[in-house]
Amino acid sequence: WSRLDARNAFARLFAVAAGTRVEVQGTHYDAPRAENTGALTAAELAANPALPDPLNVQKRSRKAVVHSQVALLVSRTRGAYDWNASVFTSARTLDNPLPFAIVAVDRHAGGASLRGTRRIITSAWPLRLTAGADYQYQNDNRRNFENCADVPASGAVTTRCPRPAVERGALRLNQRELVRGTGVFARAEVELPGRVFASTAVRHDRVDFTVRDAFVNGTNADDSGDRTLQAVSPMFGVAWRVRPLLSLYANVSSAFETPTITELTNQDNGAAGVNRSLAPQRSATVEGGLQSIVASRFRVDVAVFRARVRDELVPFDVPNAPGRRAFRNAGRTARYGIEASVHGHVAATDVGLAYAYSHFRFDEYRIGPANYAGNPIPGIPDQQLQAYSTVRFKGLYGTAEVSAVSHTSADDAAAVFAAGYATWALRGGYTGYTARGVNGRWSADPVAGVENLFDRRFASSVVINATRFRSFEPGSRRRAYLGLKLGAR
Repeated sequence: WSRLDARNAFARLFAVAAGTRVEVQGTHYDAPRAENTGALTAAELAANPALPDPLNVQKRSRKAVVHSQVALLVSRTRGAYDWNASVFTSARTLDNPLPFAIVAVDRHAGGASLRGTRRIITSAWPLRLTAGADYQYQNDNRRNFENCADVPASGAVTTRCPRPAVERGALRLNQRELVRGTGVFARAEVELPGRVFASTAVRHDRVDFTVRDAFVNGTNADDSGDRTLQAVSPMFGVAWRVRPLLSLYANVSSAFETPTITELTNQDNGAAGVNRSLAPQRSATVEGGLQSIVASRFRVDVAVFRARVRDELVPFDVPNAPGRRAFRNAGRTARYGIEASVHGHVAATDVGLAYAYSHFRFDEYRIGPANYAGNPIPGIPDQQLQAYSTVRFKGLYGTAEVSAVSHTSADDAAAVFAAGYATWALRGGYTGYTARGVNGRWSADPVAGVENLFDRRFASSVVINATRFRSFEPGSRRRAYLGLKLGAR
């Protein structure tokens, strides 16, 4: 139960006239069939990662989606001034049978942004000032129907499934969901004596959520409602260029993240309208690090950070409603870690390594009598490592890659874990082949590779706080591929 039919296209056109650059981008994605295998239990993952969730097959869980988007970007530099503006519009239709319901969404969205920068280099301390504004909106028409895929033609007629053998049953929810977001920001960057660069910025965001209930009758009350979430987010940073090829930096910043409209309307009690108890997530972060070029061959980046988060958004499966996800807030969480990477070139070989240590824990988090303080935040491994090496010779190249992660918690109680794993990949190909034609040149670059070389069985991601013990989403087994990139000029 994992078939996918999909087509996508992307187009990009740009031109420069009188110092103004204009770019148009368009995307279109059409997936008439994307079957949903669901997650597995630990025993199923060990026995056969290709197994689907039987309930997903029974309820024919899948989705069909069509998405189109067009964007216009304009930029201009004149003297000490830079201007950037963009506008986009998009449309999306979704038909999504899930075990608990069939979800149908018609979405229209759009937005615009404007940013201006002025450079002042005549003063003793060169200065760059930036200000801008963003606006976005989203308009969803959402309807939920009973999923009657498992009712046979000979089944009994019910109010839930009035037509046996017809997948789409009675209407359960019909509402209009509107989101409008505005943001304004300003930033100042100054070059101080001693090769010190300082920057400060502040941003204000306001997001308005509106739900208009269109399914009101004698047994369904009007669940229409509104919520407004807003915050001011400042930051300050400083960088010191100790030497031409070595810089140290430090930042203090804050962030504001609202729930999405889907997270606000997917309530664990199944009610329509807006969840008024779900709060936005707010964080404060301190970060420091260095960037350097070593031996003229290797770029080194190291960063350490600590973040405190209030009202962290945590997903969970709704009991007795398979496939339905809701969200709640953890009181406080603490995150600290280190990220480091090295990339370089030796003779005909490119090498790279990236490592991250993430100590993410709940500080204050209670659900009823359960206290989860001290437990790891699920879904994030403590350690991750990626490394690669590429050898090149006269247009030929070969690459070896390895990705490794430590074990990952899958629930707030830290009772379920996905095992750590390492996977290898190889690929090789040829670049640089060109042939001349009557009106230009064309090129052909072939590539071949193998992913998950040793055919490891592993969970590439986890379903956080899953019900029915189905926490593990299997990664791809060994897979070989061939590709060909064609170009013409």
